[in-house]
Order: sequence, then C-alpha cells, then structure tokens
Amino acid sequence: MSVKKLLGNLKKIGGKGNEGSTSPDDSFSTSRDLGAKGILIRDRLLGLGQEMFHAQKEFNAFTKVPEADELLNDIDEHPHFFVLACIMDRQIKAERAWLIPYRIHKEIGDYSFQALSGLSLLEIHRLMSEPEALHRFVDIMSRLFYSGISRIRDVYGGDASLIWKGKPSSAEVIYRFLEFDGIGPKIASMAANILAREFKVPFADYYSIDISADVHVKRVFARLGFCNPDPTVEQVVYKARALYPQFPGIFDFSCWEIGRKWCKPKKPLCNECNMRDICPSASNAQSIH
Repeated sequence: MSVKKLLGNLKKIGGKGNEGSTSPDDSFSTSRDLGAKGILIRDRLLGLGQEMFHAQKEFNAFTKVPEADELLNDIDEHPHFFVLACIMDRQIKAERAWLIPYRIHKEIGDYSFQALSGLSLLEIHRLMSEPEALHRFVDIMSRLFYSGISRIRDVYGGDASLIWKGKPSSAEVIYRFLEFDGIGPKIASMAANILAREFKVPFADYYSIDISADVHVKRVFARLGFCNPDPTVEQVVYKARALYPQFPGIFDFSCWEIGRKWCKPKKPLCNECNMRDICPSASNAQSIH
C-alpha cells in the first residue's frame, strides 16, 4: 500500500483534528525518528490495522462456545455480557474470562439483565465458586462482577449499550469503562477498540484508544525496533501514540496476532510471519532461544 493511499484511508478514521494533512510527518512520527525501515514497518502495521477496521462486521468467536459467543456478539440486546466479560478479563486466559457471564446466566436459567440484577453478592459468589471456580480469584472477581451489575443498573438503567451509544468521543467511552471497579486503562482501551474495530461502533474520534500492551504486543514492538528490548507498558503505549496519534490502538490486534502466532518468546516462526521481509529481528531469529 502506498503512503498516499494509506493517508487517504487513515483520514476516514483520524477524526477532524488533522483535516487537510497531506504529509505523513503531519500526523505520524517523523522520518528522522523512524528511519526508512521504520517507516515501512509502521506503514505495514497501519495497513493491517486499516484492513481490520474497514472490513465488514463479522461474528467474533470470543470463547469458542457458540451460545456464549452469540450473546457476547449481541451488543444491542445483551450488551451487559460484553461489559461484564471485560471486567472478568484479568489473570486468566481471555476465553475462560469471557465465558463467566454466560456460565452464571446459564446456571440461573435466564439470560436477561433483569434476572442478573436480582442476584445478591452472596449468590454471585456461590455461582462463581460452585460446582467449580470460574476464576482464579473468586472472592475479588465476585465483588467486581456484582459491582459491575450494580453500575449498569443504577447508572445506565440496565442498558449497558448507553456506554457507547450516540457517537461519543473515545475519551468519554474510555472514561465510562474506567468508572467500573476493576477496569484499568488497558482493559478500557481494549473494550473501546473491540467496539470500534470488531463491532463497528462509531465514535466521534479515536485519539484516546491506546494500544493494550500485553506480553505479545510488547515483544513485537521491541523486535520490530520501535522500543528497546523488554519495554515497559508505558513505553509501548507512548510509542504507539507517537506512531499514529489519531488512533494509537490501530496497532493493537495486528501486533497481538503477530506475537501470538509467529513472534514467539522462543523459536519465533519468522518464515511464516507477515512482517518477515522488513522485520529487523528476522535475520537474528536463530539467536532467540
């Protein structure tokens, strides 16, 4: 993809802050900062992000359990499933965390928010711990689940989709997620990014959606040469902001996928990676053990 074409596509999601920009240096890290290869890497990742952002909405297999995924994808009629799954997404595999709202609903035999909102904290703790623990930290996550239900009921009248309806700014959406107990900046950005990228929920802008710097993303940013080896979360977040301020989170899924599929901690599969021809670490793959 040419830089000119890429810039044309990026204007569609960049908001109004840089209208009329014709140079990549107006909105990206400068050529002086990145160098020629860095520009190629940045533009390749942006192209991958653009493809996902502008693709048609598809069904997302969050858990690989069809009935649970149907409910998680139904953000119009069952939006609380998505929000509560985000709250649960910590310290365990995502597929397991995102199953928790479904498993609790299935146990009580009703998939409505009204049925869920009638549960006490003690009942939620029991449902999360019996007959098997749904999370590593049952006590803490039961309280966070109960608190999330309470906030959806008391602040949003039982309709969690009001968090993102009406084309709010990305900062407002992030802030609304941050008001839930247990949600920090990483999960808030992840939630907003999924809404924008996967569910095609429109926002007024995308400036505040950061990259979610997990171990995969941190490793990929380091090996692509954007950060020093073993970067901090903050370093990755701010580098992504520098690379594309209008939507730093556009790098998120492509880097996560690269890290999970090919850019392994040990014995990376460089020959299969879609960045292999321009990655500065590909030629050194044999030294990574």
